[in-house]
Formats: sequence, C-alpha cells, structure tokens
Amino acid sequence: MGVHFGDYDVAVIGAGHAGCEAAFAAARLGFKTVIFGINIDSVANMACNPSIGGTAKGQLVREIDAMGGIMGKAADKTAIQTKLLNKAKGPAVYSPRAQIDRRRYQSEMKHILELEKNIDLKQAEIVKILTEEGEDGIPKVTGVVTHLGAEYGCKCAVACTGTYLKGKVIIGEHSYSSGPDGHFPANALSGCLADLGFTIIRLKTGTPPRVNRQSCDFSKTEPQMGDDMPFSFSFDEDAPANEQLPCYLTHTNQKTHDIIKANLHRSPLYNGMIEGVGPRYCPSIEDKIMRFADKERHQLFIEPMGSDTEEMYVQGMSSSLPEDVQCDFIHSIEGLENASIMRPAYAIEYDAIDARQLKLSLESRIVDGLFCAGQINGSSGYEEAAAQGLMAGINAGRKLQGKEPIIIDRSEGYIGVLIDDLVTRGTREPYRMMTSRAEYRLVLRQDNADSRLTPKGYEAGLITEERYGKFLAKMENINSEVERLNTTFVSPGTEIDALLESAGSASLKGSCSLADLLKRPEISYEMICKFEEKQGKAGEKKTLSFREAEQVEISIKYEGYIKRQEMQISQFKKLEKKRLPVPFDYKQVTNICLEAREKLTKIQPESVGQASRITGVSPADITALMIFLSSQGNSPVEE
Repeated sequence: MGVHFGDYDVAVIGAGHAGCEAAFAAARLGFKTVIFGINIDSVANMACNPSIGGTAKGQLVREIDAMGGIMGKAADKTAIQTKLLNKAKGPAVYSPRAQIDRRRYQSEMKHILELEKNIDLKQAEIVKILTEEGEDGIPKVTGVVTHLGAEYGCKCAVACTGTYLKGKVIIGEHSYSSGPDGHFPANALSGCLADLGFTIIRLKTGTPPRVNRQSCDFSKTEPQMGDDMPFSFSFDEDAPANEQLPCYLTHTNQKTHDIIKANLHRSPLYNGMIEGVGPRYCPSIEDKIMRFADKERHQLFIEPMGSDTEEMYVQGMSSSLPEDVQCDFIHSIEGLENASIMRPAYAIEYDAIDARQLKLSLESRIVDGLFCAGQINGSSGYEEAAAQGLMAGINAGRKLQGKEPIIIDRSEGYIGVLIDDLVTRGTREPYRMMTSRAEYRLVLRQDNADSRLTPKGYEAGLITEERYGKFLAKMENINSEVERLNTTFVSPGTEIDALLESAGSASLKGSCSLADLLKRPEISYEMICKFEEKQGKAGEKKTLSFREAEQVEISIKYEGYIKRQEMQISQFKKLEKKRLPVPFDYKQVTNICLEAREKLTKIQPESVGQASRITGVSPADITALMIFLSSQGNSPVEE
C-alpha cells in the first residue's frame, strides 16, 4: 500500500485542455478537486497548432464560454491574431479563430488553476485507478495512485490523458517512448484501464516542423492579416486590444512532391512502422501528396508561436518522414529555402478507449464514478477536448450533488453533436468536429451560443447571477428589437427609394415592415438604422451592441429557414424524450437483426433517438424494438 496523501471529491488525470476545464468546472461547483499533470509546465499545452477555434471548433469555444468554461477567456487574453472564417458562406458556418501566444496561454491557464481555491495542481503520473465493488456489483472509483506510490482518495475521477497513454513518437526509422513535445509518456494507466474492462484502441496523430522566423524570407510569401475588427470568444468580455501579428501563406511545389515521393519507402506511414489510425481530416503531407495526386500544390501557413519567440509553425506540413528528408522538402518551398528547423515534425501513437462504453454524461458504464474526456475518447483537437472536459467536470459534480447529469443534445449545441457521435457511433480514427456533422447548424451558430446554452450553464452553477442578469437583458434587447422591426412599417417614398436604389434593391410597391425590408439580401440592419436616423426616428429604439444587432439581423433574414429547422428539431426532440430502460438485455428481442441486438446491448442507448443513430440499427429494428417493449408493458415513455 502507498502513502495516503488526502481525500478529494474529484481527481482529474491529465492537465491538458480537457483536464483544465474538468477541474475548473468541478471546483467551481464547490468540490475539492485535485488535477495531475506529468509535467505541470505543460498545463494546457498546444502540442500542435498554436491556435484556438476555426471551422466548427470556433463554435465549440463559444459554447464552452456560454456554459461557463474558461478556454474562450484564456484565448481572448493571449490572442495574437483574430479572424472570422467563412464570412463569404453564411452565418451557419461563420467560425471564429485566433492565433495564440502559446506560452502565454499555458501560463494563463496554469494560473487560473492555481488561483482556484478548490483546486490542487500536482505534478505526477497516475498509474492506477483504485476501485471497490459497488452495491450493484459494478466497480466504483475510490482513488488514484501516482508513479511514486502516493494515493489520493476521490469519489469521482475524470481521465483526460491526451496523447500520453503509451505515447510513441516516430520520426523516420526512429521511434521512442514519449508523450508530446518530449514529455514523459504515461505507460502504466493503459493496462489499468484494460483490466477494468475498457476496450483499448490505438490512434495516431502528428505535427509539422517548427522553423526560426529569422531564417525565413517572407517577401516570397503572401501575408495573412487578422480582421480589422477583432472579436472575443467570451460573451462576458469585450474584444481584447492585443497586438495583431501576421501569418504567411506559401505552397508546396513539384520539387517538394518529388522529394517526398522519392522517400516514401522511408515513411513510417508506408513501411508499416505506424500501427495507429491517423486523422482523416488532418493528413500528413506525404499522405496528402499520395491521396491528392492531381493537385500541383498544397497550401502552407507559416504561423507565429508567440510574440516573444522566433519559432514559427508550418501549418499543413505534418509529417513522420526522417529529419534529413524534412530538411530537403522544407528547403524546396518558397520563402523557406534557408529555413532553420528548430523542431522536426513527428508522428505520435497513443492509446484511447472505445467511447461507446460511456454514457452521454461521459461517465463510464463499467466503472461507477469514472468519467473520460478528450483524446482518450478518440477525438482530436484542443476545442473538442475542452468541450468534453467541461461536461465531464459538470457531470462529475452533478453526480456528487445527487442530481441528474446535464446532457446537451444534437439540437442544442455542437458539444452535443460531438459527444453523441463519440458515444453512440464510436470512432476508429481521431474524430474532428466539422460543421457538416451538425444537422441543425443554422440554429447552432457561433453568434447565438449564449442564447442556447447560458441557461444550462446557469442551471449547472457555472454562470454567476451577475452574468446571467446581463444575458437576460441582452435577450430582451434582441427580442424587443425583432418585435419592433416586425411592427414598424414604411411606405413608398423618395427617401426609402433612394436607400433601396443605392443598395441595388427594387423600390417599394406598397407599405411593408422594416423586418420585410431586412429580409432582402441587399439590405442590412445597419442600413435600416441609418435610414431611421435620417427620418429622425432613431430615438424610438434602443441602441444595440454589435452582437445584439448581429443576432437581430440573422434571426430576421433567415427566419424561414430557421423555422423549418425548428420543426425538424421538434421531431428530433420527440424521439429523444422517449426513454429506454437502462440497462436492458436486447438479446431477448429476437425479431431484430443480430447486429442490432449486439450493438444495442453494448451501447445501452438512453433514448429511442439515440438508438436510431447507432450504426447497424435500422428503422425496422427500431419499430420492432418498440413493439416488443410495448408487449412487455415497458413502452418507451416521454420524460
């Protein structure tokens, strides 16, 4: 037996992006929390791209903030370039992204943990999760053990192991046991998880080389500047006044491709050294060149790692090729002919679990009180990890409070899509959030994340009374302005015709509401406000903030599409509310196919809706299941 070092309510294993959110959420709910990092200098480490947000990921960060999480606030404080992506496509896919000062972000997150009175931050590797048999025969978490033999008691544990589990770095012919960025791996915990009954899968990810800014010739590249009007991820704060640093665009070329093709036999991806399955949507440069052989070049972005370092990240050039080959292909690229590589690219393999062994609350179904979040569940990306960590921390706290977990469903947030995909369908490759995965994305926009999720954050206890009061006032401003625009009419006349003509829009044939005017593609809310000012009617309405005005305009312009999606959501909700018995032995339902019986038994869906999304379960199987349950007097009932 090891030495007992104290008792906690919640123990968080891993201090990456998932771990930070999980620990902060549990602590803010009033629970004594301990969080372990193998090296606490790597708290919230950005082992890959030094950025937060991006397509679909930006929506996740806004949702994390709306729920009371910390990633958005830390990103706002440490951003060195901000940009709203997909502005040419439409509000359903607008995605905020910020280039981040990597070291400042780590320092900010570490300090947040240190300042929280209910958090103890410890440097240690967790090698074992202690359990005892519960009343229902399921093992129950009682504590964790460090590599030095120290034991910490806990009532719940959250495993946020990132890419550390049996981490193995591969560069060309060389491989060695390692976590990301040269940190120690966690070699012991995988065995413990397997002994507890978890199915272990092997995944792989990678990262590009880093180069010295002083050795780059940016005159041969295209500068990429941030937006003129910076934004903030946090709904609770104004946009930061941080210095905006440029990124630089360059491309691979035929010489680059020839060098890589000539050395494919030395690539671990093609010679069998790499066993883990890599990310489909973030392939290595050698994979891109082989899979997209028709492309003459691929984009590369050279991005700053921070404001006080010369280290630059070459986005788009992830590789596991030998270091000498990396030097050759980097030097074949315009602007990087003389680049000094500070860190070579590498691939990293690591263990994860089959997330289908989890509930939608992210609590394990095989170990009571053990939650899992982040890359251990098969996801990739800082934002995906943080979102899961937040929900795992909240639900660990809810479990200790004796309350039902908070579940965000697919119609309420990208967080819900992410967790439902992992838990219901599982993944055999690193899962990345994308807008195309969200079937209700017109409703799940980045601008309205607070209106969707702040009430849930308030219910959980992470949103303060002061912030919730501000939120309610904002919603009132938006709703009253939408109502005003719908009930304020304008008639044909010289001034309105001048406005319409200047915007390239047809003149009025009769009286119409300002809302109907705003529905015209050429007319913006700003134009209507200026028109009202000329009419001397500006005093009849409240002055809205930029974010309030944005939501007003989108809700009116896309009203028809939004209503159609809300009808689809209503149908979705009906199936989600039909609860299934858990646990349940589906093997007794003989009139559904064998694959459906096996998968339903393994996943134990919580609702008819979730059951219908399981791969291999057909609509006919769902109908047969509902008939069987009805015959047994166990029909799915609505909550």
